[in-house]
Amino acid sequence: MERPSAKRWLPLEANPGVMNQFLWGLGLPENEVECYDVYGLEEELLEMVPKPVLAVVFLYPLTAKTEEERMLQNSEIKEPTSGVYFMKQTVGNACGTIGLLHAVGNVSSEINLLEESFLDRFFKSTANMNPLERAAFLEKDREMEVAHSLAATGGETEVSDNVDTHFICYSCVDGQLYELDGRKSGPISHGPSSRSSLLQDAAKVIQGVIKKNPDSVNFNVMAISKKSGEP
Repeated sequence: MERPSAKRWLPLEANPGVMNQFLWGLGLPENEVECYDVYGLEEELLEMVPKPVLAVVFLYPLTAKTEEERMLQNSEIKEPTSGVYFMKQTVGNACGTIGLLHAVGNVSSEINLLEESFLDRFFKSTANMNPLERAAFLEKDREMEVAHSLAATGGETEVSDNVDTHFICYSCVDGQLYELDGRKSGPISHGPSSRSSLLQDAAKVIQGVIKKNPDSVNFNVMAISKKSGEP
């Protein structure tokens, strides 16, 4: 039985500068990986995003429509998807951190995490855990809680723990585009994808979410990319 925690963190701001400092401080190599704003979902704006894209992080409003869709998708998820790093969310407002952990966890073999850094230790410790065990591990991790709090108060907007938006991640694993959302039962496949088409494929799914919520404006898209010069 899933057990939401009484613990609540302050929400992260959808700001690449905040995300970068957070990730770099946890062990993502600053000279190798960086978060970037995606300024629009049209092809010419997607082309401006540095490549290759490792993951897409999407912030969307929680509405009656998105909650209805979440419940429907939950009823359709049968078994955990092998090969995909996925964890549940049990801490309130931890979705930004979990989105970033999903992003890094599914490309950890392609980036050189700093040895013995938080991220290096976290992924080694949770590699063989199930999604709820990973959630419990994160919930008890004081180092991550402090790092998240510092990042949450390092943005440009006033911080409140009463939010109606939610972060999720899109990642390409074994040739499939997966939506990774800690509030859902497991990863959701959105069909074939590749590292070179990940951003465009995620953009199509995101456009569908936006179209279903025409009265909402609180959407934000960021890409996590390898810096130029990396293979």
